[in-house]
Amino acid sequence: MGYISEAAQVLISILPIVAIIVISVLIFFFLLWRHREIMCQIKTNTYTKHIFNYKVFSLLTGILLTSVGAVLSIVFIIVGKNPYTVLGGLIPLALGIGLLIFYEVIKKNPKF
Repeated sequence: MGYISEAAQVLISILPIVAIIVISVLIFFFLLWRHREIMCQIKTNTYTKHIFNYKVFSLLTGILLTSVGAVLSIVFIIVGKNPYTVLGGLIPLALGIGLLIFYEVIKKNPKF
């Protein structure tokens, strides 16, 4: 009942490698396409620099990670028998709290 065929084991071991390669190729071609797009905009004098809003990004990401981390921590504490499974929820929780602290720090700084 607990037997996994050799073909399934090969597929399970190769799948992450193939996924990483495919994602890397997609990221490469996206960056190449974006670079060529910016070069064409510079040639036609229509390029405008994009300003990244760190405040909104850190607030949104911090709230999302904190909420996901809190829920996962609660579920892993209730269900998990191994104490290391709680790390699956504590890591995003800590990242979310760190981003919320970062938001509070940069909110007072007018340079951002």
